[in-house]
Amino acid sequence: MFSCLTTYEGQSYSSLKRTCLRKKVLFEDPHFPATDDSLYYDSAPRPSVKWKRPKDICEDPRLFVDGISSHDLHQGQVGNCWFVAACSSLASRESLWQKVIPDWKEQEWDPEKPEAYAGIFHFQFWRFGEWIDVVIDDQLPTVNNQLIYCHSNSRNEFWCALVEKAYAKLAGCYQALDGGNTADALVDFTGGVSEPIDLTEGDLATDEAKRNQLFERVLKVHSRGGLISASIKAVTAADMEARLACGLVKGHAYAITDVRKVRLGHGLLAFFKSEKLDMIRLRNPWGEREWTGPWSDTSEEWQKVSKSEREKMGVTVQDDGEFWMTFEDMCRYFTDIIKCRLINTSYLSIHKTWEEVQLRGAWTQHEDPQLNRSGGCINHKDTFFQNPQYVFDVKKPEDEVLICIQQQPKRSTRREGKGENLAIGFDIYKVEENRQYRMHSLQHKAASSIYINSRSVFLRTDQPEGHYVIIPTTFDPGHTGEFLLRVFTDVPANCRELCLDAPPHSCWSSLCGYPQLVTQVHVLGAAGLKNSPTGANSYVIIKCEGAKVQSAVQKGTSTPEYDVKGVFYRKKPGQPVTVQIWNHRALKDEFLGQVHLKADPEDLQALHTLHLRDRSSHQPSDLPGTIAVRVLSSASLTAI
Repeated sequence: MFSCLTTYEGQSYSSLKRTCLRKKVLFEDPHFPATDDSLYYDSAPRPSVKWKRPKDICEDPRLFVDGISSHDLHQGQVGNCWFVAACSSLASRESLWQKVIPDWKEQEWDPEKPEAYAGIFHFQFWRFGEWIDVVIDDQLPTVNNQLIYCHSNSRNEFWCALVEKAYAKLAGCYQALDGGNTADALVDFTGGVSEPIDLTEGDLATDEAKRNQLFERVLKVHSRGGLISASIKAVTAADMEARLACGLVKGHAYAITDVRKVRLGHGLLAFFKSEKLDMIRLRNPWGEREWTGPWSDTSEEWQKVSKSEREKMGVTVQDDGEFWMTFEDMCRYFTDIIKCRLINTSYLSIHKTWEEVQLRGAWTQHEDPQLNRSGGCINHKDTFFQNPQYVFDVKKPEDEVLICIQQQPKRSTRREGKGENLAIGFDIYKVEENRQYRMHSLQHKAASSIYINSRSVFLRTDQPEGHYVIIPTTFDPGHTGEFLLRVFTDVPANCRELCLDAPPHSCWSSLCGYPQLVTQVHVLGAAGLKNSPTGANSYVIIKCEGAKVQSAVQKGTSTPEYDVKGVFYRKKPGQPVTVQIWNHRALKDEFLGQVHLKADPEDLQALHTLHLRDRSSHQPSDLPGTIAVRVLSSASLTAI
């Protein structure tokens, strides 16, 4: 997760710092100058801002004062509570903030070595599949000698203001951070995958079983080092940052800084009684205005918890913006949670390990439909299959699959204006077991994401064993842009892009022939198979011109449902497709019957129920059982 580091704008921190120290000058960043262009992407009149270095704002400036803590941060004038909430979460994870703030001891001001200070810092963020090293100077925007954006409790602590400046540089300017998305910042800090959860769905406030299940998932993400935030949706502009009677603020991002089951009671009684309450600790980026309901700082509910348990939880009676509440109350008052899970891909871990595939792609326009890759969503049926397509395998009887698509982040600058995200999403189709070429017709839709104009879209889904195609799209056709597809499975999924529409012509085509037809065979199931005391353990094989597709074994039934598909590009249309059923046995598998399919494009009947026959080449006789098959054939190789 922490590999593959790229310098932003080609700026090397170490070489730039060495040059500044040699020349005895303070670094001034030519790519993010101390001008209004670095503050705003529009030209509306605003109060005059003075850029100052920390040494001109206070005495004894430091990167950290008494370490790093979620209490350090306060939101400034820009509407970036989402970024400050993400920083609050980051501050609670040492392994993560030390990645974002690399070599922090070397970057710290040293009063004993003032000659080592060069006014240059660097920070690292995960962007579009790689870690980016961003260099900045330490000139910060102020009004009346006060920092106007993110700042610390301590006047001489500057880590959060400097991290924010590096992030603003990536975004294009400070104004680009106004009204952003916490999920984006959490991903940029970790390289993880963000999963949004709508708390208004599924009656979580009243359904205890669903709520307990969600709490366990949130607890697991927190305990494994993930970052989490929460918010209350603001429906109207008047709702934005409106304070509710319970003290919570609408349209405002809160960092979740702790998740735990709290033991109730005192002494040995608490230990043996083992009554626990699901609780969450949150922090308001304003550093004030807390929840005033049950389990707020001064509420009487804390009498139910022993002093030692309270100390372990870090309960304080201060209006510092941090507070505890039950998970039930959280589900009642909050509308959204964003979980940023760190996907564990280490084989040395004791926790679940995922197999990850990252593939870069692009939506591009072309006049030729076979080369166009910007077809829009399924609403646009004529162009939908012109989008990029990716195939992957689920190799277990059932597996959890995590899929995330992220579009290339847009910068907001004076020259280009505000960068707007495209509305993006993806569909997943269960396809033929042997598909090697692009889809051209609808198949069974296994799952689909939402379509939204956010930087990334995530889906967690459980799927049975099989072959699947992901089609990432913009909502409307004709939109262009780059994207990163990330697929996580329990075992390697052999995920790759499908580039070709049909088998390619080669120098051997004239000698060996080229396909005349494409045929899709879908074996649905069988009935009345040869009886055995426990039922047949049967499987099906579809054969065509040397190629074959085999289903999984259906155990202990004479009426199996195979639901297996194969697609075949046929050079000899007169040669039938053979479908055989076999009974799986310990020593030698038993033949149960077969059928031959002409699979003629002129055959308008797609669904066939056929009697099984033996393998006699002269007079094949019927065997017990029938098989249900759906067959589609076409002389156009890009029809299926």
